Amino acid sequence: MLTNIMKSVAIGALLLALLWRPLAGYELMLQLVISISAVMVILQAAFAGRFLLAGGFLVVVVLFNPIVPVELSDSTARWLNSACVMMFALSMAVLSAAKPRLSIPSITNRTPGSESL
Repeated sequence: MLTNIMKSVAIGALLLALLWRPLAGYELMLQLVISISAVMVILQAAFAGRFLLAGGFLVVVVLFNPIVPVELSDSTARWLNSACVMMFALSMAVLSAAKPRLSIPSITNRTPGSESL
C-alpha cells in the first residue's frame, strides 16, 4: 500500500516536472522522492522475483540520487522524466497483479469432492 502511494506521488512529481520547469529546491525534492520511490519498487520487485524490473529501477536510483546528482540537458531530462513515468506506471500494473490469493484449508474436509474407499 505504501509502495503504491509512493509510486503515485513519484508519477505526479515527474508529470509536474514535465509540465513546469522546476526551481532549484524542487529539483532536490524531485530527486529525493524519485530515488526513495525507486528503492521501494526495487525491494517490491525483488521480493516478487522480478529482477529485470528491479535492475531497471536501479538505473533510476543512480540517475536521480540526490547525493551525487547527474547533470543532464533539458531535453535529456524531459526524456528521462517521461521514461520514468512509464516505468512507475508499468511497475504499478505488473507488481499489483502478481499477488496470489491464499486459500483457507478446511479442517473437516481434507479433499472436498472425493469419496472414501
